[in-house]
Amino acid sequence: MPLIRTALLVCTAALCATAQAQSIKPGLWEMQSKMGGNPQMDQAMAQMQKQMASMPPAQRKQMEDMLAKQGMSMPSAAAGGGMSTKLCITPEMAAKQDLPVQEKGDCTNTVTSRSGNVMKMSFVCKNPPSSGEGTYTFTGDTAYTMQMQMKSTHQGKPQNMTMDGSGKWLAASCGNIKPVK
Repeated sequence: MPLIRTALLVCTAALCATAQAQSIKPGLWEMQSKMGGNPQMDQAMAQMQKQMASMPPAQRKQMEDMLAKQGMSMPSAAAGGGMSTKLCITPEMAAKQDLPVQEKGDCTNTVTSRSGNVMKMSFVCKNPPSSGEGTYTFTGDTAYTMQMQMKSTHQGKPQNMTMDGSGKWLAASCGNIKPVK
């Protein structure tokens, strides 16, 4: 599970840079990502999905509710795996073109270039140590796609991962999803 925790932190850190490229619409956003390129990660994610599927309904609902409180859900393996996260972007965040900064992992995001609707960025996280770079392509102020390459270390061994993702604006109101502070 430490490898999945690392990937989730890296994923969240990477998602936190998306608004720095273009103007984005305030409100509720859904961000989907799928990790790949690492057999151990793929196996761990498949095992976690299998464990979730085999839980008694009450226990699975409790786990899903816990994830939902954080704006997250895990699609089933049949749905292609991956993670779905909902974030609330306040009007102030959108005006500053700034999404919440990932506090866990002590991460730094840097926009390395912008051209038209494309932004390239890099990030470095200290805990767990990881780094990466990615490309975001925006479709107006309500959607984007992204591809990332990430490096980390697990049990003293270097790990390389990829992440494909997308984000889309869902609604002006964030409902019960609170902005990350």
